[in-house]
Amino acid sequence: MPFKVAIVGRPNVGKSSLFNRIVGERIAITDDQPGVTRDRIYAKAQWLTKNFSVIDTGGIDIGDAPFLQQIRAQAQIAMDEADVIIFVVDGKSGLTDSDYYIAKILYETDRPVLLAVNKIDDVNQMANIYEFYALGFNDPIAVSAHHSIGVGDLLDQVLSHMTEAEIVYPENVIKLCIVGRPNVGKSSLTNAILGEERVIVSDISGTTRDAIDTRFRKDRQDYVVIDTAGIKKRGKIYEDTDKYSVLRALSALERSDVALLMIDGETGVIEQDKHVGGYIVDQYKAVVIVVNKWDLVEKDERTMAKTEKRLRDEFKFIDYAEIVFISAKEKQRIHTIFPAILRAYENYSKQMPTRILNELLVDSVAMNPPSIFNQGKAQFHYATQIGIKPPTFVFFVNNPDYVHFSYERYLHNQFRSAIDFTGTPLKFILRKKV
Repeated sequence: MPFKVAIVGRPNVGKSSLFNRIVGERIAITDDQPGVTRDRIYAKAQWLTKNFSVIDTGGIDIGDAPFLQQIRAQAQIAMDEADVIIFVVDGKSGLTDSDYYIAKILYETDRPVLLAVNKIDDVNQMANIYEFYALGFNDPIAVSAHHSIGVGDLLDQVLSHMTEAEIVYPENVIKLCIVGRPNVGKSSLTNAILGEERVIVSDISGTTRDAIDTRFRKDRQDYVVIDTAGIKKRGKIYEDTDKYSVLRALSALERSDVALLMIDGETGVIEQDKHVGGYIVDQYKAVVIVVNKWDLVEKDERTMAKTEKRLRDEFKFIDYAEIVFISAKEKQRIHTIFPAILRAYENYSKQMPTRILNELLVDSVAMNPPSIFNQGKAQFHYATQIGIKPPTFVFFVNNPDYVHFSYERYLHNQFRSAIDFTGTPLKFILRKKV
């Protein structure tokens, strides 16, 4: 599992500022791609070549006594899921009852706790950290998230606790991750694929709480299927177990090759299905859209085609995904999933010769030359593939700033038209030719 760092603390101590500083960007709530807009609860980060995930948690306060149980649940999420916990306090306002309350909860964890005293903006405020020794943790670390002071020292401490916890499978094993909103049939699909009842199945939304890895072999191909709890929109997560499940699901997605995005065929697409699809896009994972409960849909000879068209309209941001229709509970049409998985994985791992890429680039530019943008005109020199999973291409150009996003999208479409990349995202990198 990827190494995870949780940031906890009461409201207004600068948790979000520290979160943004660590991940190296301001995490926006919205995105200009349809279906990708959603709240964020975690992000990837890197420090000194080491990669890890940062978990964002809500502010914990004791101002409203009826919500003490939910307050504790928030801290419990961090205690259960994270490898290291950063406890953020406010160096300007000083210690509060809420700080003591959070510290008392964190005493119960066996995870390392790093105490970050935020808003220490200059050396004259360093003395403010001493009162926080009363919380009983190791030496407080003075930071200013706003000015990026002390953040490097804090991250050095994080890395000192890092261990390699990733589960490693052989290269020929295809790792599947079943994701979707709660109660769409993910556990039923896992059982149908494995041919036995290995995962609890229930009509109660949110039964599955953890990610479960199960290896199996089909038609001489080795797989690992990762069943996950349903992903809920952050604003609608009221239970600690639901939020815990989201983090598990995202971690499972991160270590997968192919994501099976499950949709409820009976109720149709809702906004949260698009949020889940957006997580897959963020992670650059191959994807197959699996429409479940197809046995419950009243249909004629045109129903499947109409449903596929509606799905294409709803999921324009993953229009490269293949769509299959199944009934996991009745074990109907399960066989249609595996050809789609294999195609997606094969294309996800596809390596193209440089000669073919450059012929395609020359033809594409000749058919539709770039327009003037940012007071200049892009001149593409050559392209090469530098990676797989997903296929990643570098385009050398006189100035990347001259390439309008619509022209990059045009090149995406040209590559997909000429080469079969069904099921996989493509990553394009524009680099200045020197």
